[in-house]
This record gives sequence, C-alpha cells and structure tokens, in this order.
Amino acid sequence: MARIFLISYDPALARTRELLLRRMGHHVTSAEGFAEAFRVCEEQPSPSFDLMILGHSIPHEDKRAIIKRLAQICPCPVLALTRTNEESVAEADRSVDPMDAVAFLAAVEELLTTD
Repeated sequence: MARIFLISYDPALARTRELLLRRMGHHVTSAEGFAEAFRVCEEQPSPSFDLMILGHSIPHEDKRAIIKRLAQICPCPVLALTRTNEESVAEADRSVDPMDAVAFLAAVEELLTTD
C-alpha cells in the first residue's frame, strides 16, 4: 500500500481524489494549502510519503514553490495536476490533466513503481 500525500486548494476535489486513491488501495493524507502541507510534512517521520500529488486548483507558481520547499522535508516523487492548456510544472516528476482519469491513474501508478 503506497502512502500518498495529496495537497489541494479545493477540499471537494481533494475528497473525490482521495476516495479514488483509497479504492485503489493507497493510504492518503490530505492537506488544504501550503501552510497545512508544510505542517503535515514536518510532523511525519522521513521518508513519510511515496508520492505527492498537487491538485490542479493550486496556481502554477504556488506548485513550484510548494515543490521546492517540501522537497527538503518530504522527499518523494511529485505529480502535478494541471488545468487544461496549462504548461507542465518543470519541478514535478510528471504533470497531467486530471480530467483524463486514465492518464491520472496511469501517472500515479508509474510514479509509484519508479525506483
């Protein structure tokens, strides 16, 4: 069972993704916004997560800042969910449009199996 850290600015979308990931057998910890994400990471033993997912509700520049800041205390692969026509997040290991559920789930599994 993988440990996934889901960060979002939209609690309803985060809850939907959390339920989907749990149905896939993963353990999910969610945080709403940067401050809560930072607090969660500081409270976890390291390494604490197998994958971090940044919701598409997070503005592009905030995603970049979150990745840079949390990489030091919560090192793990990062999947950035991007809005349609939004550029990929260079600091993330993968970026994907979450509206394509097949691509989203494939990216999760790919990042969890990457050594």
